Amino acid sequence: MYNLFDTMAKAKTVFFCSNCGASSPKWMGKCLQCGEWNTYQEEVIQKETAAEEKRRSWSPNGASGANAQATPLGAIQTGATQRVATPDAELNRVLGGGIVPGSLVLIGGQPGIGKSTLLLQVAVQLPAKVLYVSGEESEEQIKMRADRLPEGKSDCYILTETNMTKLLKQAQQLQPQLLIVDSIQTMSTPHLDSAPGGVSQVRECAAELLRFAKETNIPVFLIGHINKEGDIAGPKLLEHIVDCVLQFEGDRHNTYRILRTLKNRFGSTDEMGIYEMRSAGLREVSNPSELLLSQKDEDLSGCAVAATMEGLRPMLIETQALVSKSVYGTPQRTATGFDMRRLQMLLAVLEKRCGYYFSMNDVFLNLAGGIRVDDPAIDLAIVSALISSLLDVGVPSDVCFAGEVGLSGEIRAVSRTEQRIAEAARLGFKEIYISKYGIKGLDLKKFKIRVVPLGKVEEMKQLMFS
Repeated sequence: MYNLFDTMAKAKTVFFCSNCGASSPKWMGKCLQCGEWNTYQEEVIQKETAAEEKRRSWSPNGASGANAQATPLGAIQTGATQRVATPDAELNRVLGGGIVPGSLVLIGGQPGIGKSTLLLQVAVQLPAKVLYVSGEESEEQIKMRADRLPEGKSDCYILTETNMTKLLKQAQQLQPQLLIVDSIQTMSTPHLDSAPGGVSQVRECAAELLRFAKETNIPVFLIGHINKEGDIAGPKLLEHIVDCVLQFEGDRHNTYRILRTLKNRFGSTDEMGIYEMRSAGLREVSNPSELLLSQKDEDLSGCAVAATMEGLRPMLIETQALVSKSVYGTPQRTATGFDMRRLQMLLAVLEKRCGYYFSMNDVFLNLAGGIRVDDPAIDLAIVSALISSLLDVGVPSDVCFAGEVGLSGEIRAVSRTEQRIAEAARLGFKEIYISKYGIKGLDLKKFKIRVVPLGKVEEMKQLMFS
């Protein structure tokens, strides 16, 4: 006799936290793991039997890790794994020198920013067998985008599939040297009843791809959507599963794109890659100063150039400040690409140490190129731009700055001073103002640029604006 209650008992409802991935048998207002409110979402799951698990497994022996044995730490040989260098120098820089075999890389970004174009360009140009799996586009649509890209020597295969089991079986048969999945939110595993893009589906699919990458030593790239807050959609556990998290940033109304590293188990997280979006794909920007320095024919007030570092790459960026009389009772403070609290601190230092009063003025600060910089070495350039705009006196365009400003008005030394000076000299600057505490041990005579050491902000004020 057919029993409706027996059928319904097979389905299991669990609530998952969309922030950390914690599970609960009932809905809770506050997550006990991460402390976030209103993050629990209902998911309908169905636990599979051992026979189903073995049948759906793509592993050759049907039970992954059954013969795994512990290895003494001293017996493990290092240096045997070599990175795979891609034709994209910017991507190699961000990854730490190339693709690590068996790694799982996640790339996130806004819709239309160029995530699929970047990985399709790598798939077409990489001289290896690449499997590009898409759950969002048809084969014809991918071919139309690939025709606009420069031709390469890649043996690229296209698969339009959203079923994770079929995807892994096809990858096992093809044995590619690189697997690209676009996107992880569209993939689903058949042993879960929840919809694609849910917390349980994203977590399970990412776990299966991680196991596939580690057992076959095939690197896997995942494309992830982001939510309205700018974070990668899905549980926060997704970022903990993968080996590397890359963020593709940029304004859709601007042609330049920035690839940042949020997490990297095999390299530094301070590196940054810059691209220019064109009709023929993404162009690598080997000299970032071409977009961070604005072109002008005369020295304008409120503009100063800072020598900053992003990882191991020196860059010169233009800081722009506008100081004007406040029309309303409360002056405005606006900063684009710079920390607002640090701007307030620099304004307080200028009022206390130099006698420049901004209390009745609106202050607007912008970093050229739409880039965000956290390097404290741009403090000296921002201070110069603020004074220049307040006095309406232009800063010479062949002068740059590199120094951190302290609360007492002292100019503190910054790291990699020699590389900053060399980059400024290479781009044709005549003078660079730095901290006198950062030139110890440096041979300033070998640089084709005049180095001006400073100890306090008052000294810069006397030299530039007296």
